Amino acid sequence: MTTLICGSLAFDNIMVFPDRFKNHILPEQIHILNVAFLVPEMRREFGGCAGNIAYNLMLLGGQPEIMATVGDDAQPYLDRLDKLGLSRSHVRQVPGSFTAQAFITTDLDDNQITAFHPGAMGFSHLNKVDRANAQLGIVAPDGREGMMQHARDFAAAGVPFIFDPGQGLPMFSGDDLLDFMKLADYACFNDYEAKLACDRTGHSLEQLAAEVRALIVTRGAEGSEIFVQGERLHIPCVEPDAILDPTGCGDAYRAGLLYGLANSFDWPTTGRLASVMGAIKIAHRGGQNHQPSREEIAVRYQRAFGALPW
Repeated sequence: MTTLICGSLAFDNIMVFPDRFKNHILPEQIHILNVAFLVPEMRREFGGCAGNIAYNLMLLGGQPEIMATVGDDAQPYLDRLDKLGLSRSHVRQVPGSFTAQAFITTDLDDNQITAFHPGAMGFSHLNKVDRANAQLGIVAPDGREGMMQHARDFAAAGVPFIFDPGQGLPMFSGDDLLDFMKLADYACFNDYEAKLACDRTGHSLEQLAAEVRALIVTRGAEGSEIFVQGERLHIPCVEPDAILDPTGCGDAYRAGLLYGLANSFDWPTTGRLASVMGAIKIAHRGGQNHQPSREEIAVRYQRAFGALPW
């Protein structure tokens, strides 16, 4: 089943400051803040929600298609997609723009200062869902207009999709979010996003869940919950081999959801597979540096839950 993943492709520029921010920021001078941090350690990762989800779905043996917008500087990412065998037929290059990218500086206390440039994401509405022959989809964080357009496109085409606003949720009003929920077949939030969605809409999680076939809420180390048919299923967290970097864990989890939906798994199996994918990812730095085979993923699932998902 071809799965269309609408969202961002981005570069994550990650720098490590070998000191503590608090030693260089004077509270009494914060009104004229002007600081510079020497960061001798830096790495650049391939990221963005669409890229991360597609990468993990590929590892599972799914058939992801990425729909995204990138800038003039995107060639290294495009080359990577070609190398991985991920189609870029729905990746639009926007002249005169930069690919979306984050600049993240972390200190020794794991405090972070992040700047994010959306760049070509602002043109995501130029991509049209009806040009892709998809049977399943997801609307992941992207440009505001693009997310709204793609949700309407999926609904009009009768293609079931997950609404996954992620860090883009603050862009939408309560009415916007309710419109998304009416269009979507499934919705997925982390616990903070779920609380924000409830606050903005004035609806409880149970009321929001009634708008879709299933509502998934991830809760980090506490596992996740799936609200479906009036029930609340608890999905346990899978013990990771190491905890190195949470970046992209949510995207890995969503790839598990999409694979389960594409293969008609029941919800407990789908949620457990998603949990396994998140545990595999968190043991590696960056959103796309883990390389388990499909067989290794199955072994991890069996180790955690005692039965194979396929």
